[in-house]
Amino acid sequence: MRSCGLLLYRLEADDSLSVWIGHMGGPFWRTKDAAAWSIPKGEPVGAETDLDAALREFAEEIGHPAPPAEWTLLGEFEQPSRKVVVVFTAQTDFAAETVSSNLFEAEWPPRSGRRQWFPEIDDARWVSLAEARVKVVRGQVAVLDALEARLSPRG
Repeated sequence: MRSCGLLLYRLEADDSLSVWIGHMGGPFWRTKDAAAWSIPKGEPVGAETDLDAALREFAEEIGHPAPPAEWTLLGEFEQPSRKVVVVFTAQTDFAAETVSSNLFEAEWPPRSGRRQWFPEIDDARWVSLAEARVKVVRGQVAVLDALEARLSPRG
């Protein structure tokens, strides 16, 4: 299985690095913060290119189009689930007052027979790279490492 996403980054006034990540929606993630965030991502549809899928998924999950940018391939990252996440990155000063994600349907509470709708992403924001390392799901820490390596003077 393959998923495609965008990792936006910006350099702060103190030259530190921040990244744009989203908190996963739904009741399972509601009270979690550590390892409960992700880059906006999803599966390609039809003959969609990886970048087109990543741009579409960003718009669907954040509720705003991805900012115009020079997107470059950061890499392909195998997740613990064996899914491969293809990540594109760009430097941008993207700003969004609100996040308005698409919805998914799930049975909640479990085994209740009751179906409810939840946002895929219920919050998104800029966070420092150090904070992102704590917040993102385990499999995406390698994405942050790759970005840091690419942007380091020796990278």
